[in-house]
Amino acid sequence: MVSQTTERGSVFDVGALFKIPGHDVNRAVFRHVLYSQMGDSTIWQKVQKSIQTETNLDETYRHELLSGPLEQFVLHGCQTHHVGMLDARSGRLVTGVIPENPSAFNVVRKFKIQKPTRTNVLGASLFDYSNFPKEDGFVIPLECIVRFGITSASSIYRKYLNLDPAARLAFEQELGTTKPLQIWQYLERPISDFTTKFESKDRMMSRQEAFVTSSLSGELFARCTKMAVLGAWVVRHLLTGLGLSMWDIKWEFAKNGDELVFVDTIDTDSLRATMELEYEGRRFLNHYNKQAMRDYFNLLHADWITAINEAKALGDASGTSFTEILKSGQINGIYPKTPQVLPKFIEIQQIKMATICDYLLGKTNGDNAHSSLHATGLKEISFYQNAGKLDALFSINGIADT
Repeated sequence: MVSQTTERGSVFDVGALFKIPGHDVNRAVFRHVLYSQMGDSTIWQKVQKSIQTETNLDETYRHELLSGPLEQFVLHGCQTHHVGMLDARSGRLVTGVIPENPSAFNVVRKFKIQKPTRTNVLGASLFDYSNFPKEDGFVIPLECIVRFGITSASSIYRKYLNLDPAARLAFEQELGTTKPLQIWQYLERPISDFTTKFESKDRMMSRQEAFVTSSLSGELFARCTKMAVLGAWVVRHLLTGLGLSMWDIKWEFAKNGDELVFVDTIDTDSLRATMELEYEGRRFLNHYNKQAMRDYFNLLHADWITAINEAKALGDASGTSFTEILKSGQINGIYPKTPQVLPKFIEIQQIKMATICDYLLGKTNGDNAHSSLHATGLKEISFYQNAGKLDALFSINGIADT
C-alpha cells in the first residue's frame, strides 16, 4: 500500500497539534534511506564490526548479539515492510536509491492491524489478547524500546524514581543494568523494555508480560528483542555522521509465518538524538527529534499537561478514552484549551529537520550539516531564554558540572 506522511505532528497521544513545513518529505526520506540500508547486507557488516569492537560490552552480551539474526543479515540484509518511494513528479516507484524528486509517499507491505478487545473483570476494564496466537501476518501488539542511555524524559527513569530501594534494585535486574539509573548517562550495554501498542495509552510491561502479550514463541520473542537492538545500531550509525548521539528508539514488528519483519514508521519522531551545546557557560543536550516539541509543551504549557495526565487517570479508571474526557473538560471550561505552537519555534524545528533531510539526500556533507544543527540548537536555547524558561530547560536537558 502507499503510505502518505503529513507535515502534522502529535505529542502525548492527544492527536495532531502542530505542523512543521516540509516535514512530510523529511520524514518519508528518513524512512526510505534507513530501510533501504537495512535491506542491504553492507550496513549490517558495519554493525557487526561495531559490535565486535565496542569496548563496553561484556562478552556474553556481545556473543548474543553477534549470533542469530545478525548472522543472516550480514549475508542478505533483513526483511522490512518497506518497498520504496514514489517519485514526486512521475509517480514511479523507486527502490534502493533516492528518487530524483523525493516525495511524502512511501510504498510498504501491508500487515494486519489486530487490536485487543475490552473485557470487564469485577469492575476492572482489561484488555483481552487471547485471539492473537491464532492469527498470522499481523503487527505484534508491542512497542520494543531500545535504550543506549537514559534521558530526563525516559519513562523508565520516571518509574524508577518512584520506587523504593529494594524495588529499584529489582527493576535494575529486570532491565539488565549493573548500576543505578542516572539521567544523561550512557549505559554499559543497550537495554530493552516494552509497552503496549494498541491500548488506549502506552502501558509499560515486564519482559514476562511482554512475552505473553506478543503471542510469539520463546524463540521468536528472543529474536524480536535482538532485532530491535540491532536495528537501533543501524540508526545510531546513520546519526553519527551528523554528530548526533542517539539515546533511544522504538520499534514495531510483524509476524509473518516463522519470520519477523521490521514494520515501524521510523523517523525523527521515533527516537531521541541530541547534540551537546554550550550556552552562557552551561552545557545543554539539545534534541533533534520530536522530544523538542514535547519539551516545548511541558515548559510553556504545564497547565495543559496537568489536564492531560488527569484525563488519562480518569480514563484508566473508567475504561473511557482519555481524549474524550479531555475534550469534554475543555468544552466545559474545566481544562485549558489546546495551546498553539509559536511560529518562531516551529521555524527552528523546520531548519533542524530540513538539515537532517539534506544530509540524507546527499545535498550537504556531515560537517556542514553538523554546523547548521549546532547553530540552530543555540537558537532554540535562546528562544527559551527569551521566554524566561532557560533555568527550566536546564533542569531537564542540562549537564551539571561535577
